[in-house]
Amino acid sequence: MARFEMAATEMSANASSADAFFCLGLMYCIGREVKQDYVAAHKWFNLAAFKGSDEGKRYRGEIAREMSPGDIAEAQRQARGWISLR
Repeated sequence: MARFEMAATEMSANASSADAFFCLGLMYCIGREVKQDYVAAHKWFNLAAFKGSDEGKRYRGEIAREMSPGDIAEAQRQARGWISLR
């Protein structure tokens, strides 16, 4: 996981952090270069939305329809945890 958090930091040098978080969400949503993980995808889309991404909000809502309430709660905990580390 640290590898992808570092990727978000590196990407933010070239793009807004909302864009970087959104790209990470897409990676986990479709399983590109990582194992598909809707909890991780929701977390990154949530962080993108937090930074102002309308696409992040939309994708977060779409993926939430495929997730259990427990998985959504876990994704939200992870997003809050990530924010608290900054």
